[in-house]
Amino acid sequence: MIVADSLRYDSVYQHEGIGASYLDSQSIQFTNASSPACWTLPATASLFTGALPHEHKATTQSRYLSKNVPTLAEILKAQGYNTFQITSNIATTDIFGLDRGFDKVYKTWEIANENGMSIKNLLLLLGKPRIRNKLFSKDVIAKSLSKDMKAAGVWFNSHYKHVFEKATAILEEHDKKNQKAFLFLNLMETHFPYHIGHDFKFLSPGFIDKVKELKSMYNIVNQTFLTKDGALPENSMLKTIKSRQHESWKLIRKDLDEFARMHHEDKDNLVIFTSDHGENFGDQNWVYHFSNVSDACTRVPIFWLDPNGMTPSVKDHKVSSRSLFHSIAKRSGYEDLNGEDLFTANVHNIPISQSYWYNNHGKTLDKYKFNQFCFHVNDKRYLKKNGSWYQAETTKYGKTTEEPLFEQLDADVNPLQENVIDPESRTFIQKQLDNFLAFEKTLN
Repeated sequence: MIVADSLRYDSVYQHEGIGASYLDSQSIQFTNASSPACWTLPATASLFTGALPHEHKATTQSRYLSKNVPTLAEILKAQGYNTFQITSNIATTDIFGLDRGFDKVYKTWEIANENGMSIKNLLLLLGKPRIRNKLFSKDVIAKSLSKDMKAAGVWFNSHYKHVFEKATAILEEHDKKNQKAFLFLNLMETHFPYHIGHDFKFLSPGFIDKVKELKSMYNIVNQTFLTKDGALPENSMLKTIKSRQHESWKLIRKDLDEFARMHHEDKDNLVIFTSDHGENFGDQNWVYHFSNVSDACTRVPIFWLDPNGMTPSVKDHKVSSRSLFHSIAKRSGYEDLNGEDLFTANVHNIPISQSYWYNNHGKTLDKYKFNQFCFHVNDKRYLKKNGSWYQAETTKYGKTTEEPLFEQLDADVNPLQENVIDPESRTFIQKQLDNFLAFEKTLN
C-alpha cells in the first residue's frame, strides 16, 4: 500500500495524462474517492482502521489513535503476515500511535543518514515553530540534532528511492522464504514543500519571484491566514505553489510506476497506490491541508492492482478511501467486516469527511474556530459547521479548474431530510453526524 502524502486528485489527472503507464493500463481506478480527513494523522488513521475520525479519535485536537479500534497491521499480522512500515512522515510513526501492529517501522531520514544542512534549508526550517524551538535547543547547540530535526530532512531532499529500495529488499527476502508480508509505504515528495527535484529548489525563475515563492510557502505552512486577516498569498503565487505539487508527481511517477510493475506483474501481490488526502491552494479560500473538507483537500486517487486477474477498469461510484481497510483485510482472509468493501456502492461508502479546527499556537481567529462534517450525495456536497448547513456542487475535474464555493442554506433547510431520498443512507449519515457532534462536545 503506497501513499503519496497530500497528493491532490487533479495533480494526477488534470494535466497531460497520468504519466504512469502501468498503473493506468493495469489497475482498477477509483475516480470518485474521498478521504475522511484532511491531514496525515486522521487520514492515515482512517486507512489503518476503516473508521471515521470521530471513531478513531486521531484528530487535530485529540492527536492520538484510540486503542479501542483494531489496525490493519494488527489484523494482517493475525492472518500470518509480517508487517512493515517504511515512511517519510513522522506523523505515521509512534508519535501518534500509528505504528501499532507493525513488526518494524523504517524511517527514511534514518535510512538516508544525511549529514549537514544548507542555508536555504535552515531558512525554511525557521517556518515551523516546533522545529524552530528545537533548532535553538541545547541539543542542537551541543551538535546532537533531535529526532524532529532529522525528520525535517524530508522537506528538503527526496527520499522515495530509499522507500522503494527498502521495500524491494523486504519483498525479495520474503519471496525467498515463501513468507507473507504487508508493507505500508509513505512518500513525502508531494507534501509541502512539494519537491520538484531530488534536492530542494525553487520553481520561479528570477530572484524576486524566488523570494515571493519562499514567503508564500512560509505563510502556507504556517497557515498565517488563520491568525491574520488578508494573509492569503496572491493568486498567481498560489498557482505556482500548486504547480509545484504536479511537478512533484512528475518527479516520482516513473519510478513509482516501475516499482508497481516490478512487484505486481507476474507476482502474487496486491499493489495499491493512493494518497492520504489532498491539498488546498486557495480552494474555498483556504491554504494548506489542516482543518478543511474541500474537494481539493479530500478527493484522492486510488489505483488497485489486483493479483487475481481482475480486469482493469474505471470505477466512478462515490467511495470513501477508508474502505481500503476493509478490502485489504478481506483479501487477507479476514471476515469480520460487515459487508463493507471498496468495490460496493452501499451506504458504508458514502463519502463523509470531518475536520477539527486547528489552534494555531493560540492565535487562531474566532471565525476559523469551527469543526466540519461533510457528506457527498449524488452531485452535491453538504457541509455542517457552526450549526448551519451549506451546499456546493461536486467539482467537475477536467471541466473546471475552480472548486464551487459552499453556499449557506436557509435555517429551516435540512439536506438530510430533503435531499437524501434513500432511508438507509439517511439513517447512516444521521448516525455519523450525531456521533460526530457528540465527540465534538468532548473536545471543548
